[in-house]
Amino acid sequence: MDLDKSDLGKPMDSLTDVAGIRVGHASRSGDGWLTGTTVVLAPEGGAVAAVDVRGGGPGTRETDALDPRNLVQRVEAIVLTGGSAYGLDAATGVMNWLEEQGRGFPVGGPGQVVPVVPAACVFDLGRGGDWRARPDAALGREAAQQASTEVAQGNVGAGTGAVAGGMKGGVGTASVQVGAGFTVSALVVVNAVGAVADPNTGVLYGRHFDSEAGPVTYPDPDIHARAQAQLAEARAESTRRQAEATGVPAGPGSGTPAPPPLNTTLAVIATDAGLTRAQAQKLAGTAHDGLARAVRPVHLLHDGDTVFALATGEKPLPDDPFPAMLAANEILAAGADVLTRAIVRAVEAAEPVDGPGGTFPSYRQLYGA
Repeated sequence: MDLDKSDLGKPMDSLTDVAGIRVGHASRSGDGWLTGTTVVLAPEGGAVAAVDVRGGGPGTRETDALDPRNLVQRVEAIVLTGGSAYGLDAATGVMNWLEEQGRGFPVGGPGQVVPVVPAACVFDLGRGGDWRARPDAALGREAAQQASTEVAQGNVGAGTGAVAGGMKGGVGTASVQVGAGFTVSALVVVNAVGAVADPNTGVLYGRHFDSEAGPVTYPDPDIHARAQAQLAEARAESTRRQAEATGVPAGPGSGTPAPPPLNTTLAVIATDAGLTRAQAQKLAGTAHDGLARAVRPVHLLHDGDTVFALATGEKPLPDDPFPAMLAANEILAAGADVLTRAIVRAVEAAEPVDGPGGTFPSYRQLYGA
């Protein structure tokens, strides 16, 4: 078996710094498409998993299985996908692929397994111009087959059609080590109704909480003013193009109000710590604090903000209750911090898109490096 960077213990500042975790992307763009699917594979045998859903308009699958009161203890994969609720079909392709590998919840003899694959979706329908161009089971299978320790960022996978406050969103990832060598990492799909940059200054909100990036640098006021004007024009043009693509006029002068933005930010927080299912659920919950630092506002009625947590259990917590509590607290705090940084990286990695479904400038296009 060939060793990769993760196996050799070289941190890559990504979700896969937690040993055994793999990430695969499958993307479609052009000819009406602007969407994709991202699969997070747990180590063989699965990982303890949990979820915390705080958006008012979520699209999810198999999240009830993650309730600590229920039967399934470990899951083999998490699916993040575009295509709104239609795109949840991507999880079927991942299930079928896992079954072929003999991975899943055993329900009978050899090979008789049912893979439990929790999934959540972002709204990106029509952003490529074709309302019906959305992920299916085949795209989910493709993403699972592509899974590796190398994690691409920006306009890939479930972030292909992501938009954040009118700017291009995407996929971002980051990791950190805490305490006695526990690794905590995050992968996020930034597709937010709220803004990721302060409209008064242009600084990414998450930058204020990124101690590794050094002092916050503020854009020149003239650059910021031009960026805000370009962003407003892009939003208006995107509304016009989407109305043209659907045949339903909307916005000023049409007599029909512009449709409300339908978005969602999704994340997976992973750790090699031996967390219980209840502790993993707490990790998913506290990670939402990191989302709230980097996106404003969050958790609205037309958001579907969802955070999953995976704990591989490679490194047990201390046996003594008090040191174990202190270690768990460090992991919980790190989950929020690393999610904030992953959001910043997603926005900075995103590339602009200009197509029939809308024009979405990137942060770097508006503000430079």
